[in-house]
Amino acid sequence: MADPLKVCRLTDDEGRKLQRLVRRGEGKGKASVVRYRRGLVVLASVGGNTARLVQTSEDRVREVIHNFNKMGMACLDPKWAGGRPRRITTDDEAYIVETAKARPEKLGRPFTRWSVRKLADHLAWYSPGRIVISRERLREILVKHGVTFQRTKT
Repeated sequence: MADPLKVCRLTDDEGRKLQRLVRRGEGKGKASVVRYRRGLVVLASVGGNTARLVQTSEDRVREVIHNFNKMGMACLDPKWAGGRPRRITTDDEAYIVETAKARPEKLGRPFTRWSVRKLADHLAWYSPGRIVISRERLREILVKHGVTFQRTKT
């Protein structure tokens, strides 16, 4: 079995911040829960306790301690990835808005007004780049650019 891994010596400021974090918490978001758990692991390691105290695996404890020794307090903040890469570029977005503002008759479609469903179908089948987009994402883009299909009544 490997030797127990310990956190490097804490400065007074780091110790105060960790104690404040563990005693008070920082809110109700996911990031604050992650910060709390990581801070608890570091404080438990300083006190010589094991993974049983924080109810997590020893591998996870080792990972947090290694990161703390490398990065300091910055390791407590979660660094989540940005998610899936965007499929709709800004050029596509501009084309979508331009198409939505144009009359369907001028684009060769047999109706007088766009709906979100009709516009999504047109973009998927008749646009030069074949823009495949969900109706919800299309609605979000149109709202962002202030495009609406409602007729004004006087």
